[in-house]
Amino acid sequence: MKKLKDKESNSGKIRINKFLSDIGYCSRREADTFIKQRRVKTETAILTLGEKIDYNQSIYVDGNLVTPSKKKKVYIAFNKPLRIVCTTSKVEKKNIVDYINFPTRIYPIGRLDKQSEGLIFLTNDGSIVNTILRTSNNIEKEYIVEVNKPITKDFIQKMSNGIPVLDKITKKCYVKQLHKKKFKIILTQGLNRQIRRMCEYLNYEVISLKRVRIMNIKLDVEVGKWRNLRRSEINELKNICTKKKP
Repeated sequence: MKKLKDKESNSGKIRINKFLSDIGYCSRREADTFIKQRRVKTETAILTLGEKIDYNQSIYVDGNLVTPSKKKKVYIAFNKPLRIVCTTSKVEKKNIVDYINFPTRIYPIGRLDKQSEGLIFLTNDGSIVNTILRTSNNIEKEYIVEVNKPITKDFIQKMSNGIPVLDKITKKCYVKQLHKKKFKIILTQGLNRQIRRMCEYLNYEVISLKRVRIMNIKLDVEVGKWRNLRRSEINELKNICTKKKP
């Protein structure tokens, strides 16, 4: 295999999850999942999480030799419908990749839970995936949320100032009431089911949740549709991530 330039090259080895990401096979997060499932091997052994490999070593996923992608880089913005799952696993019948049915192998950047809809990026560029995920706790993500009962000033204040979630206090964020039971929230944090958990803490139930913006990219396609990111959007997105500190 062609050698990849990396800061780990001094040791002649690279972590397997970074290797799979750098060659465009999958994201690091997805690679970790494959490794945990014992699906990643050399010719003689099953690889373990965090293990490093030689650059010229043959690596197999599900018995298939993986090689660096020579395909054109793809960056798309997709309006995910409800009940579509942000995974590439074929075990999940309603996985996002099969739904889009893109001709090139792509994978989602981050997640949007099954009961939520809205904007999510997909790509075959492992480097941008790693860049965005490294700064995931510093980038803006905007949502429109509807709850099951009227919103109060106390609700807005508490949501804005921080809520106990998963043994943490959420970061202060922008929250604005839009309607009797609807509000806008801008997060710079990515805790699991964060908005739903924040609402539940205040005895509210989320009825609908839609992500309408990630950084500089706004949701501007119909549900179930996607578009290619423009070069100017990609460049600005990369610039934003570069300026953010993990």
